[in-house]
Amino acid sequence: MPNPANVSVLIIDDNDVSRSMLRHILASERYRVVGEAGNGRLGLELAERLKPNIICLDINMPTPNGIDVLRQVKEKLPQAVVLMVTGNNDRASVTEAMQGGAAGYIVKPYNPTTLLRTLEQAVLKLPSPA
Repeated sequence: MPNPANVSVLIIDDNDVSRSMLRHILASERYRVVGEAGNGRLGLELAERLKPNIICLDINMPTPNGIDVLRQVKEKLPQAVVLMVTGNNDRASVTEAMQGGAAGYIVKPYNPTTLLRTLEQAVLKLPSPA
C-alpha cells in the first residue's frame, strides 16, 4: 500500500460542508488534498492543472454535473482514479458513473471508515510510479 502522503486528491463538490468534511477525513489519514472546487467547470480546470491521483467527485452539481465531469476527466486524465461521493444513489446514476469509468461510489452521508476503505481500494488501482 503506497504512503497516503504520496497520493494527491482533488475534491469536486458544490457543498461546502461536504468538501470540508472530506478534506478533514483525508487529512487525518495523511492524504494530500491538492485542491477543491465547488463546481464542475473549476473542477475540470484544477484536474487538468494539478493532475491528481484521485478525484472525489459529486454528481449533483451545476455546470457541468459530475457525470459529465467524470467523462471529461477520463478522456483527459485516463490515469486518474475517480470516486463518486454523492447523495444520489439511484440505480441509473450508479450505473452511469461506473460505466463512465468511476472506480468507486460512496453515498452521502457516509461513514468515515467506509470512505477510507473505498479510498484504499482506489489507491490500489493507481498506476505504479515509473
